Amino acid sequence: MKPFIDRCRQAGLKVTPQRMAIYNVLMSSTDHPSADWIYRKITDTWPTISFDTVNRTLLTFAEIGVIDMVESYSLSRRFDPCVGNHHHFHCIRCGQIIDFCDATLDNVPLPTHLGNDFTVTGTRVVISGVCSECAEQKAS
Repeated sequence: MKPFIDRCRQAGLKVTPQRMAIYNVLMSSTDHPSADWIYRKITDTWPTISFDTVNRTLLTFAEIGVIDMVESYSLSRRFDPCVGNHHHFHCIRCGQIIDFCDATLDNVPLPTHLGNDFTVTGTRVVISGVCSECAEQKAS
């Protein structure tokens, strides 16, 4: 929790009980939840918190780098508590996002035809396909 608190303070954010609660719900997730999922979870302990507060807080957390927003094929944003270097497999049927590490993908070079007009600040590869659970369901 200390790195989270330190990062918030560096960004000039107050460390409020609501922010800590939202962060804790996200960090206890084993996948890449949406703001709606986090909102439904947090209202168990914070019944008066608004969806707008949860959503804006998550966007602020992503802006200051304590979490990431991840690519999604659905209309809702998904959030990733893991900000370390990793990549994603995204199931196009069920929407599941699975983290994986592969050092060979960590430093994919910028294509030369883009020239020197860009500075790479990070690399995240997304592989789309069908997860084994969805493949089994279709086979049966």
